[in-house]
Amino acid sequence: MDATSQVGGATATAGGPVVGGQAGPADPLVPYLSADFPWYGLDEGWTGRRFLMQAGAGAGAGRAGAAAGSVDYGTLGHGDEPARQYEPRDMRKFAGVVTVARRDSRRSADNTGTLEATSASSAAWLAGSGLLAATWPGQLDRTLRRDWLDQQSALAWDLADDLAGPGWSALSLPVNGSPQPFRYRESEYGWVLAGEAPGILLGAFGRGVSAYGVGFATVPDLSAYARP
Repeated sequence: MDATSQVGGATATAGGPVVGGQAGPADPLVPYLSADFPWYGLDEGWTGRRFLMQAGAGAGAGRAGAAAGSVDYGTLGHGDEPARQYEPRDMRKFAGVVTVARRDSRRSADNTGTLEATSASSAAWLAGSGLLAATWPGQLDRTLRRDWLDQQSALAWDLADDLAGPGWSALSLPVNGSPQPFRYRESEYGWVLAGEAPGILLGAFGRGVSAYGVGFATVPDLSAYARP
């Protein structure tokens, strides 16, 4: 799938690992294993398929670059993998869990700007971008698809920057068995939520899977996500 979104200067391509804007190593687990924070996925209540999606850098940067080789965020998938270019999309059921490292503000890799500190808005933006990448209209040609993604990504960015606003509602979900508050919103494409968890920031997106019935937990072994 070639739909992409810009996240802090790193190009996040749905379905493939990205580190610092460059294609990741051949083994998709490598960027995940190099992270200095715990990964979160759906808890044991989820009995369906699990798979790796993407890992990248610059989650809190907005439009600036990221430290070379760093890993600031990543997504773990659950259910059906995102559709490819012209495959039917409406019948797919999936949820993605986005783990974002807590980072203070810092200089960009090219020393031309400052990366903002990560926040729940960072998780909301990445989750919103993930949902768009998984649900873009497959019948659009490349130019129209790019315009659609640009327009919807700008809207997702504005919404993520105002989690306390009327576009979001409150939702409590279990994280490692304890209830945690999240901000939640639905659209015609699916749902997005964002909040905090011990040591990290947490986002999620999905379609065809009820957000009200999910729970999150740390992933002690990523091998369940790396199986073909």
